[in-house]
Amino acid sequence: MTDPLTTLSSDTLADRAYKAIRDAIATGGLRAGEKVTERGLAAQLSVSPTPIREAIRRLEQDGLLVRKGPRTVTVSTIGDVALQDLAEVEVGLRGMVARFAARHATPAQLDALDAILDEADDLVILVAQRQRDGELPQRHLDRLMDKMQQFNDALEACAGNPVLSRLLAQARVFSQAERRARRLERIAQNPQYSLDRYSSHRALVQALRAGDSAGAEAILTADARGGLSDLLQAP
Repeated sequence: MTDPLTTLSSDTLADRAYKAIRDAIATGGLRAGEKVTERGLAAQLSVSPTPIREAIRRLEQDGLLVRKGPRTVTVSTIGDVALQDLAEVEVGLRGMVARFAARHATPAQLDALDAILDEADDLVILVAQRQRDGELPQRHLDRLMDKMQQFNDALEACAGNPVLSRLLAQARVFSQAERRARRLERIAQNPQYSLDRYSSHRALVQALRAGDSAGAEAILTADARGGLSDLLQAP
């Protein structure tokens, strides 16, 4: 699994620190009750204390960190509850992406979504074949996850709402790298894990073509909630 405290990928140093620390809490790299310091986190993330201070402030607001002193905080013992709350925010925002996409997606954009799913379907077949032969087809799994990320990015573009995209980026429980790592861990333990998770995507595109904003939102909300629930469970 990737170490969130050594991987930074966002727009500002404070955003990067916030996401890295949040990922570490989500994955157990930082455990409930563990004491952390501004200086220690700054050293781990190779940044100055200033962005760490801002990240800690935001994580305190999220309920993931609790301040114990001027420069010392601990990981909240209600971290699981806070993560579930954050997951609900992400689920709600992703549902809104589908609602906006149903209103604004062009025929060309919808055709592109179907084309991505066609390629993903071929990869699912290949993965299933390799797994029946007792193999773990890492290359095909990586390509499948790339396709699903491409689908999500294209869907977000269909919504045509930059504000919503920014909010969603801030509310994601896991970074893309951590999400992928967790899925691969589960697939290694259970080869059938997640191969049927993409069946709802066709229904989603159909709802988008019909301009059914409520139906599209319901489909993506259910899919997002199920996916996050799986990832939040200990492997």
